Amino acid sequence: MKIFECDHCRHALFFENQRCEKCGYLTGYSPDDQDMLSFDPSVLTLVSDKDGKEFRYCANREFGVCNWLIPIEKNGKFCPACQLNRIIPNLSDNENFQKWKKLEVAKHRLIYQLERLNLSYVSKLKDLNQGVCFDFLSRNPTHNRMTGHSSGVITILLEEADTVHLEKMKTQLLEPYRTLIGHFRHEVGHYFWDRLVSTNPVILEEFRGIFGDERADYGQALLRYYQSKYNMDWKGNYISQYAGSHPWEDWAETWAHYLHIMDMAETSFSFGLSVNPNLNEQSLVGKIDFDPYQNHDFGKIFKAWFPISFAINSLNRSMGIPDAYPFVINGEVMKKMKFIHRLLFGMR
Repeated sequence: MKIFECDHCRHALFFENQRCEKCGYLTGYSPDDQDMLSFDPSVLTLVSDKDGKEFRYCANREFGVCNWLIPIEKNGKFCPACQLNRIIPNLSDNENFQKWKKLEVAKHRLIYQLERLNLSYVSKLKDLNQGVCFDFLSRNPTHNRMTGHSSGVITILLEEADTVHLEKMKTQLLEPYRTLIGHFRHEVGHYFWDRLVSTNPVILEEFRGIFGDERADYGQALLRYYQSKYNMDWKGNYISQYAGSHPWEDWAETWAHYLHIMDMAETSFSFGLSVNPNLNEQSLVGKIDFDPYQNHDFGKIFKAWFPISFAINSLNRSMGIPDAYPFVINGEVMKKMKFIHRLLFGMR
């Protein structure tokens, strides 16, 4: 994600800031401008200093979970991200409310990235057939609720926002990386497979040549995976163990990691990060001096990103914490990521 700053005092802002911590001006994210705007708190209306446009906040700001802005001339109470919510937790339950806040942070960052990729989406509440929506649910012993995607409905269990549960599942499922933003990116990958791949015979045929034939029985594939995952040889062909279970999951896992890399690359670009280690190994010299969302060559993006990710992992290890990106991008995975990049940038 790029760096934002206060229009009034030029102090750095986080994406989630509702107020500048230095000057006290109100702040909010404008999805139309893809930028943070600042407003004088002594004025009743939200008028941007940049261009004089007037806005109002998304209705979910009152709960402290959204700082997105809606142009005053547009109808509706909710911003484009919050319009995608179909079910949210009972807000009188403080424990679930705190989990929902974490889910909203991850979801808003996801929608920001979809916008940067020029990916179109619509709320399922407006378009039942083509839309997408989010259900944030508690686990229910009488219902087999799971985090997942089905026909545009993305379900995220509230327990995924619990740190203890997160660490437990990482150990139980042998996952070196498990985060909320990872869940959102994976599940929305299934949605965009339906929208971008399954509906285009030419793209679908290319997909099958790279990821495999998705017509293989999905239920049986998952059953085999859970029965034999500890003995599965996956590292030569897949980004993760779970990706080897079925072509749909290979796509969703690869899609999520593609989004990870693009987001890290944009952040690195915004911060002007570069690495030039005291080694003879030139593959660890790198700098991202371009906006990855404006570059059609994923090979170039990856080549610039890899040294920085290696440095970040090294910094983490110096602090005794796990690698930020504990994965290996081999040739087969690179081929899959390049397919996704060509698909998205070919739509522009």
